[in-house]
Amino acid sequence: MTRSRLLLTLLTVTLVWAVTACAGAPSTPASPAPLTSGLMLSGYNRHIRIQDDLFQFVNGQWLQTTEIPPDRTRYGAFDALADKADQDLRAIVEDTAAHHAAASSPDQRIGDFYASFMDTTHLDALGATPLRSSLARIDGLTNPTDVLRYFASSAQTGTPTPIALSINQDARNADAYIPSVSQGGLSMPNRDYYLKTDPQFVTLRDQFRTYATRVLGLAGIPDPAAEADRALAVEMRLAQAQWPAAQDRDATATYNKFAVSDATAHTPGLDWRTYLDAAGVHTPDFIVSEPSFFAALGTELATVPLADWKSYLRFKLIDDLSPYLSNDFVTARFEFRGRDLAGQQEMRPRWKRGVAAVDNALGDLLGQRYVQRYFPPDAKKRIDALVGRLIDAYRSSIDGLDWMSDATKAQARDKLSKLAVKIGYPDAWKDYSKLVVTRDDLVGNVLRSAQLEFQRDLDRLGKPVDRKEWFTTPQTVNAYYNPNLNDITFPAAILQPPFFDPHADDAVNYGAIGAVIGHEISHAFDDQGRKFDGAGNLRDWWTPQDLQRFTARTQALVAQYSAYEPLPGEHVNGELTLGENIADLSGLTVALRAYQLSLGGRPATVIDGFTGEQRFFLGWAQVWRGKTREQDLRAQLLSDPHSPNEFRTNGVVSNLPEYYTTFDVKPGDKLFRPPDQRVKIW
Repeated sequence: MTRSRLLLTLLTVTLVWAVTACAGAPSTPASPAPLTSGLMLSGYNRHIRIQDDLFQFVNGQWLQTTEIPPDRTRYGAFDALADKADQDLRAIVEDTAAHHAAASSPDQRIGDFYASFMDTTHLDALGATPLRSSLARIDGLTNPTDVLRYFASSAQTGTPTPIALSINQDARNADAYIPSVSQGGLSMPNRDYYLKTDPQFVTLRDQFRTYATRVLGLAGIPDPAAEADRALAVEMRLAQAQWPAAQDRDATATYNKFAVSDATAHTPGLDWRTYLDAAGVHTPDFIVSEPSFFAALGTELATVPLADWKSYLRFKLIDDLSPYLSNDFVTARFEFRGRDLAGQQEMRPRWKRGVAAVDNALGDLLGQRYVQRYFPPDAKKRIDALVGRLIDAYRSSIDGLDWMSDATKAQARDKLSKLAVKIGYPDAWKDYSKLVVTRDDLVGNVLRSAQLEFQRDLDRLGKPVDRKEWFTTPQTVNAYYNPNLNDITFPAAILQPPFFDPHADDAVNYGAIGAVIGHEISHAFDDQGRKFDGAGNLRDWWTPQDLQRFTARTQALVAQYSAYEPLPGEHVNGELTLGENIADLSGLTVALRAYQLSLGGRPATVIDGFTGEQRFFLGWAQVWRGKTREQDLRAQLLSDPHSPNEFRTNGVVSNLPEYYTTFDVKPGDKLFRPPDQRVKIW
């Protein structure tokens, strides 16, 4: 907190008490209620030694007594807050849907979108009718160039194809926007689901084929089984060409800027001018994230029979729109995507899916109402102050590094000083005034919404970068760091217990939301974030010697996490999860430092039998309380850059000397690592 902000806060408190006294209040105010520990003690398993397993000690009883809801693939602290947000949003959308608001008003758009989703009688009567015009367009494709143009028009409506087009900041010129294309087009989580020969993946491919046959048949496509075989064959080819997930997160490798006029030389077979013109993009340059994938795609366009491409495109269209069609499409999609692929036992209630659809299309409209109803203004001030303390602690940590040169430290401090912070909700909201929403056209509502967002992106080209832009909504339970903007964002929905509890002692809040804040700051300095400077440009600001020392430390972390085995024979991918593991380790380290500094040398009060530092680590562990179905866990191991919760919890503390002293961890304890094997980065 800056000095001026601190003085303003103190002055405000003084004025409040003065007004109260004038109103006839007692001259001596009542003592404030004592702070709680913020610990969820009922979930503890005290038969587990905290020196062996922090995650199980804090969460073991909860894990034993809690069942994953049948409509979920995982459940934990994040999911409980997401459920609360869903209920809050439900109140908003059902209220607006029940009152027919003025035409073209924000409430009309919210209410009618939700009503169009909930009108199952109308949707069942329509059946596959909403697909007809798009399927006819696919039928009319006559050559590979037509297919390429179809890819482009699909980008405008959000329908997945092998080319994922977006408008982003230029990573090497963060003050400008530029078009970017990246690999896409798969229907299962990633390439491993197509290429692995383990029995479970063979079974999933068979189930995928069954699902594709089913929905193609529902859409009235002749010989749907043969059509499904052709669609799967195209996806198998795409999977073979795609980059692995760990490689695809490399910010340097995925920055390939080409002039549109000569890009075909790098990706033969793809006429990029034709594609971009058809998408409405008219710029001289663009970014190609995975050139080898697009070179392979060019070959596939020329050699794969047109009939196969049309089969693939029909399936992708139907699959993408099936949540918004009649119940037979919805059920078929759930039985594959929910049950077979993710282990979900029951479909989510229709109202939850309706809320999600409105949120996806009209997120900022809902966000405005969510903030007005559910986000207390003082929470934003408290988190802002906490972020300031974390940044101060991070600066102190940089100063104290014994492995980094003064030259690189100066660059790191400069980047930290330029870090922008966004809390609660954006300063400006998106405009939806051009979006037409009607109660009898759900698919049209979805497609028009996607077109509006695509046009919103297109309109950014040639304009100054909006550094105040948000890439999430206030009602989202998450937080993120954006390297191109060098900013961290904490939406309103995550600023609640167990992440932030205004009635709890500081120790748990520092271990929970403090560690989350530290985590996001640390992404500015993880293995990919470190490649960007304070202005958001992809620029190397490290000395070769410092980079070598940094890499040695990060590779030790890769080895640690790669040894974890969440499922028999299936390990954490230490390379894929490296950035998140660095952020967890550094974030908790800095949060602890900030907590210690906040005490000002005073001992923390013992609450519920735990010291301040003990409560700090317990707060960290309860944030990661959660359990996951096997199918979803497998998908996480293959494609998610985050480690499973158990290993996020225990992996970090096994590297922190303060955990050893706080809980007297000694050789022979399961969390013990010899000092020379503990990793410290920031």
